[in-house]
Amino acid sequence: MVRGSLYLAAAVLVSAPSAVSAQVVLDMSLITCRQFLDSPPERQELIHSWVGGYYSASKNLATVDFRYVARNQKAVSDYCRKNGREGLLSAVQKVAR
Repeated sequence: MVRGSLYLAAAVLVSAPSAVSAQVVLDMSLITCRQFLDSPPERQELIHSWVGGYYSASKNLATVDFRYVARNQKAVSDYCRKNGREGLLSAVQKVAR
């Protein structure tokens, strides 16, 4: 029951209007592909950026390979359209370079 509440909270935060100026904390480990895709484009872009940095840091990389940025964004979005219930971070691990 608690986990369901966490998913609901994550869904509300992801889908919250971008005009709200309140500070928001978002647990990225709880976001599903569907919640990500249902969020506004500017929020998706921010999440893509965060995830890219997160995975680069996990590999101890201090570089950005621009050849893969757009490719990874498209690959993750395409994968998520087919696998809406999967966690976003899991999806990224499966398809990003």
